[in-house]
Amino acid sequence: MKRIKSDPNLYFDYRDVKTLGRYIDNYGRIEPIAKTGLSVKQQRQLAVAVKRARHLALLPFVSNN
Repeated sequence: MKRIKSDPNLYFDYRDVKTLGRYIDNYGRIEPIAKTGLSVKQQRQLAVAVKRARHLALLPFVSNN
């Protein structure tokens, strides 16, 4: 299980697709908190940013793998 070290000052922006892509698996799902190592607040912020990016077509809803 890959666990990414959490930075307490980490902020997720929906326009930063490269950073958001690190927290999405091959099927386009957001990684769970156990895998990301984020705090609860950061995980919620990540989910909101990913959903906004998907809505604006910056990220796909599902992957074609």
